[in-house]
Amino acid sequence: MRYLPLTAADRASMLAVIGAKEVDDLFVDVPRSARLSAPVDLPAHAGEIEVERALRALAGRNTPAGDAASFLGAGAYRHFIPAAVDHLIQRGEFLTSYTPYQPEISQGTLQYLFEFQTQVAMISGMEIANASLYDGASGAAEAALMARRVTRRSGVIASGGLHPHWRDTVATHLHWSDAALTAAPADAEGREDLAAMITDDTACVIVQNPDVFGHVRDLSPLAAACQAKGALLVVCVAEVASLGLVTPPGEMGCDIFVGEGQGLGPGLNFGGPYLGLFATRERFVRQMPGRIAGETLDADGKRGWVLTLSTREQHIRREKATSNICTNSGLCALAFTIHMSLLGEEGFRRLARLNHANACRMADRFAAVKGVTVLNDAFFNEVTVRLPVAAGPLVDRLARDKVFAGVPASRLYPGVAGMENLLISCASETTTEADIEALGRALEGALR
Repeated sequence: MRYLPLTAADRASMLAVIGAKEVDDLFVDVPRSARLSAPVDLPAHAGEIEVERALRALAGRNTPAGDAASFLGAGAYRHFIPAAVDHLIQRGEFLTSYTPYQPEISQGTLQYLFEFQTQVAMISGMEIANASLYDGASGAAEAALMARRVTRRSGVIASGGLHPHWRDTVATHLHWSDAALTAAPADAEGREDLAAMITDDTACVIVQNPDVFGHVRDLSPLAAACQAKGALLVVCVAEVASLGLVTPPGEMGCDIFVGEGQGLGPGLNFGGPYLGLFATRERFVRQMPGRIAGETLDADGKRGWVLTLSTREQHIRREKATSNICTNSGLCALAFTIHMSLLGEEGFRRLARLNHANACRMADRFAAVKGVTVLNDAFFNEVTVRLPVAAGPLVDRLARDKVFAGVPASRLYPGVAGMENLLISCASETTTEADIEALGRALEGALR
């Protein structure tokens, strides 16, 4: 039996008040061609036990990354999330709070957002961070919009090493503006000269480090080239754990930092939710999207917390707003904050070293397989290899034996020549020596 909160009399009374004869009158402005002539083809409602059985059956068709030798990465990274993180974020005062509209009764939320901002600024080497965005991809789009406001220019250059999903998100956000997005071609060996593409109309250059193919680069020369032309450098980091070992973007001259905090926040979770990290130079703070939680003193001189900056369209005139972000990923930001607090600075650096060490072992094992070539000279925990056969079918074959060898580049770049035999593989602290050996043996067996 369906649960309908309103009786027929209730509905009739409501329709009478607004002057409608029947419910269908409420949809007169919707063209008939857009209306359904029959119910949606979905299963009928069912009882709780039946729904649970159906969902369990669906879940049983999945193989979680933790149940296989997994080398999947390419923008979604598996790290060990301490049990304390999930336990603490499920406390009622955190789980049910929405957004700190009333600072006087949202002190706990504002304080952890302040701590979150501090952590993001420290690991990125930037001066000021906001209280999170939805995810890294939309954060990159916000960075492009912010750079255009700061420079009053229209040109946006995207590196060929920027994750294609992030690049597409930037393109979507810029589509109805007068922005000119120029995307460099993807090159798995990282041979691109972005500095040569900068013009007098370039608002920003968006580059990822490590890039989607795993290459780690010194971005200082590119930052200098941007500065000489009056453009901003936007550095995207999809694997946040890399900031424990790789030189922070701020120390290389970055103007806007965008990161994805999923790996050390909510985890994989079959695809979401994610967590956008965003930081910049203090002189650009008025053009930064989202909001900032700040520290203050109350009337009694006690430390308190406030929303220092909130230039969203909910709070000010829409034409003056720097963003239409309706909220921040608060619970995910809290998970990130707890995890980073548990790690501490030394733990964060040690985590990064473990990732890199395992990636080196993985790369060495790849190199030992006949016909396989590692394309990276410098990397963090992810590499791209060239196989003697197409990567897609090979990955599918190994997955049946519970070895997730990585992400075929052809799935990220469908139809792009030269990507068919490329495999992007990642190792983290969760990768064991047995996993690496299983990958090596499986490859050798499949390539005979």
